[in-house]
Amino acid sequence: MKFYYNRLSLNVRRVWVTLLEKQIPFEPTLMKLDGDQLEPEFTALNPFQHIPVIVDDGFRVVESLAILDYLEAKYPSPSLMPKDAQAIAKVRMVEMVTVNELLPATVPLLKQMVKLDVKSTQLEAAQHKIATVLQFYESLLGDCPYFAGEEFTLAEVVAGTLVPSLPLFGISLDEYSKLKVWSEKLQARDSWKETAPSQDEIEAAMPTIRKNLEKR
Repeated sequence: MKFYYNRLSLNVRRVWVTLLEKQIPFEPTLMKLDGDQLEPEFTALNPFQHIPVIVDDGFRVVESLAILDYLEAKYPSPSLMPKDAQAIAKVRMVEMVTVNELLPATVPLLKQMVKLDVKSTQLEAAQHKIATVLQFYESLLGDCPYFAGEEFTLAEVVAGTLVPSLPLFGISLDEYSKLKVWSEKLQARDSWKETAPSQDEIEAAMPTIRKNLEKR
């Protein structure tokens, strides 16, 4: 299996963590996001010119959530998706809220971090949205160690590769005690440690991140 990745991409990281958690052998192909994704060879794989992409026995899959579904279906052990209907719904809710609500809300904060102009109203709206998502996660966890109950699932993979980074944007998890414990537990896992970018890597990528954000 070929895995096209970059250490700074959150979308990539959720696939990378899943590959490690499922112990699926793969061949990593590093993509430099200052132009590699625009090359004709990669564009032939993904006409939308973004990562992650996997190619498994000649079968190409793009979009991180589609890749997670594919990996779960083809490599079912260890399972990262519960069987109970309510637990499945919880996993899907966490996945979709993370991708559709939480991740977009971090964009104004990231723009501020790289010193781009951001309206105060945009920052306030982003902070409110993030607080709403975190409270939703906190209530969904309840008294369970993981979102779907006692078992680690794709909900942890998707939300857990973003939530621990929120303090970098000035968002504290201190008000969400259950979520904070959950976050710390995930960061102690080998898959999180292996895929976490270093501070030097983050700082080196800032010019490219700023350039990409200027287009948004």
